[in-house]
Amino acid sequence: MKIDIDQLSEDALIDLNNRIVARLRFLNQTRAHSQMLDFRIGDRVTFQPDGRPQLLGIITRYNRKTVTVITDGGQRRNGNRCQEPF
Repeated sequence: MKIDIDQLSEDALIDLNNRIVARLRFLNQTRAHSQMLDFRIGDRVTFQPDGRPQLLGIITRYNRKTVTVITDGGQRRNGNRCQEPF
């Protein structure tokens, strides 16, 4: 589907931009939610915070966007990028 944006007014372009951003956010949230459905409370998972070594832990809570994991070292971590349960 092609849209000729050269013919759109500034107001129409702003509206189109807002609608595109909203749609992209929705798609991102939907994808994250579907990935989260693979996990259950009590699953053992691995994850790697940016710039830190990989951690192991157990999921204690999850919602639409994030999971809460208690690491084997006793730390409580929130995140959205856990790897497969094992």
